[in-house]
Amino acid sequence: MYTTLISAEQLKHLVHDHKPLMVFDCSFELMKPAEGDAQYERVRIAGAVRANVDRHMSAKDKSQAVNGGRHPLPKPEVFAAWLASVGFQSDMQAVVYDRQGANYCGRLWWMLKWVGHENVAVLDGGLQAWEAVNGPVATGPDLPRVPSSFKAGAPLARLATTQDVLKHLELPDQTLIDARAPARFRGEVEPLDPVAGHIPGALNRPFAENLGPDGKFKSPAQLKAEFLALLDGRRPQTAVHHCGSGVSALPNLLAMEIAGLGRGALYAGSWSEWCAEAARPVARG
Repeated sequence: MYTTLISAEQLKHLVHDHKPLMVFDCSFELMKPAEGDAQYERVRIAGAVRANVDRHMSAKDKSQAVNGGRHPLPKPEVFAAWLASVGFQSDMQAVVYDRQGANYCGRLWWMLKWVGHENVAVLDGGLQAWEAVNGPVATGPDLPRVPSSFKAGAPLARLATTQDVLKHLELPDQTLIDARAPARFRGEVEPLDPVAGHIPGALNRPFAENLGPDGKFKSPAQLKAEFLALLDGRRPQTAVHHCGSGVSALPNLLAMEIAGLGRGALYAGSWSEWCAEAARPVARG
């Protein structure tokens, strides 16, 4: 059972041994939403199911959403219905990947935990690592799938709401970790949301800092040292991760788990939901 990371070689063994398995291609480009689908059709891991951040990992309208922001989570039963539609089953090992440094596949990793499926891992190094070991690939549009009866179970991941964050703002039982780029965190630029800045008291850890030059996650020991330095005495179990819209926060949440520091909470609404209400405090600098 793989629950955090899986290497390309380990995935090849699972495929070779015909283990119950489903691989999801989560490739996406935030500024060019159609590009992820094009990347999937150009080349993907053979057999991989397409998982699109906008279509499959976000609510289509407010009636299906559990939070606000630019990428609101769908209700668990809505997400589970999509998983059933592509044939996902509860005995399967799920493997998620992208080609953008785990920026997007982490969202699906977390969402599967959220609907009660622990056996999900991120492919370390993404599609590039798979190609480097000559793993089989495919091209063209996705194939029809045989539906299953998958249902959502009890959540294995914690979702923090805006009300939760407000209630514990700047208290020692909540440590906000913001995964956005430093200039956005400081409020110097804001390319996506109407207000620039960050939630008061938040710490900044850009998500890309979790990866080494090879595009793979740093070692557990290095990640642990870096997060403990960031926390500066704060307890790891108080971590609440966020970003702009609850997507790029996930590499940080995953990295802390790889480091043995537990599974923090996700504030999925993130900055885009927080700044939508003028009465909520904003910090800059």
